[in-house]
Amino acid sequence: MEEGLLLKEREEKKKVLTWDVFKREAKKVGFLAGPMVAVSLSQYLLQVISMMMVGHLGELALASTSIATSLTAVTGFSPLAGMASGLETLGGQAYGAQQYQKLGHYTYSASISLIVLCLPLSLIWISMGKLLILIGQDPLIALEAGKYAMWSIPSLLAYAILQPVVKYLQCQSLILPMLLSSSAALCIHVPLCWVLVHKSGLGVVGAALAIDISYCLNLIFLLLYVKYSSSCEKTRVPLSMEALKGIREFLRLAVPSTIMICLEWWSFELLILFSGMLPNPQLETSVLSVCLTTISFLYSIPIGLGAAASTRVSNELGAGNAQDARISVCVVMLIAATVMVFVSATLFASRNILGYAYSNEKEVIDYVTTLVPLVCLSVIMDSLQGVLSGIARGTGWQHMGAYVNLGSFYLAGIPLAVLLGFRLHFGGKGLWIGIVIGSAIQSSLLAFITCSTNWQKQALKAKERIFEGRPSIENEASE
Repeated sequence: MEEGLLLKEREEKKKVLTWDVFKREAKKVGFLAGPMVAVSLSQYLLQVISMMMVGHLGELALASTSIATSLTAVTGFSPLAGMASGLETLGGQAYGAQQYQKLGHYTYSASISLIVLCLPLSLIWISMGKLLILIGQDPLIALEAGKYAMWSIPSLLAYAILQPVVKYLQCQSLILPMLLSSSAALCIHVPLCWVLVHKSGLGVVGAALAIDISYCLNLIFLLLYVKYSSSCEKTRVPLSMEALKGIREFLRLAVPSTIMICLEWWSFELLILFSGMLPNPQLETSVLSVCLTTISFLYSIPIGLGAAASTRVSNELGAGNAQDARISVCVVMLIAATVMVFVSATLFASRNILGYAYSNEKEVIDYVTTLVPLVCLSVIMDSLQGVLSGIARGTGWQHMGAYVNLGSFYLAGIPLAVLLGFRLHFGGKGLWIGIVIGSAIQSSLLAFITCSTNWQKQALKAKERIFEGRPSIENEASE
């Protein structure tokens, strides 16, 4: 048996990244990444469309919805998205190891954990109006924002189940159902939101209800697919005690995943908060919001590539194919670098007209133009870290990613942003420079960790993780 393992290891080491290998792997990555970009974009557009609909109701409605959207993302959606990412490691590696039923059990474990987390998060959303008043927000804005948050609680619950189902399908490379369901939900959302906001008289509450319904529809479409599709037959299992037993194992990866994702997500929200404390806060906040909206829109590309990287790496490590996992990493990184250099170059070329998409004020447009080069750097850094974070989730070293994000943003990026923005009087440009430096440090550290990874060792860790110390098939055969 030892001779067989040594032979397999030698064969693994012989695998190199030739042009044929690159094309084959790039085709697999593209099959996953392309639809995942569209899925991410569809979910992001639900919030954007609701904001656009509410924006026609007046400044109060727009301001309250903007604040509520930001706070619900920080206190609700980002922790749930981070928790669900733990399933990418366990589920992807289990599927790669052909432990198909384990993927189903892990999905139940993730769903139960996220639903339980919704309980304290819901209490925060119910109290959001009062909390905003306590921190000095205008009472009218706080009241409307509180209404929006409270009526968004159904979408929080739907999201808590939707995310594990999405990861469950992603681990199996079943991307087309997600693309169809998210696209259908988006198409329904547009007229639904218009009716609930403008025709029913519900206003801000109508926007929240529209998102609730859209998330629920997306979830129902996917659950029907999982229940009746033959593609899920091997991984479809009934709810049992195995799901409860797997919660502890899931949380070991889910908690650092949450910290890793939330630390980065919150740093950009802090940027907008700081901009409101600068001289001429309306201009600074407006311009930084434009820049943040732009990179959030473009971030759907690295999200798709990161999801593809996570799936390919976790599947190959679960199958014991260490070198194939390494090749997947190289291919995804090359694709990400190429795509985002092209995207950032296009963005830079359109720097003089970008501001017109958001405002007619010359002051705002000119300020946006001066910040576009920094936004281009952010796009490149975000692309690299998005893919590297996907590799981290697929490999299972989210805890290292959490330390990297803590150091990059909260020990370097944000202090530098405050220093440049306030002490050295660079304003919004200084804030953005600080975050770009934090992103550069983050990407560099994640790249160093990835390049230093022993993929053979990670494949062995994946086997230990999935089989929980049980004899492998080879051991059983030899006995």
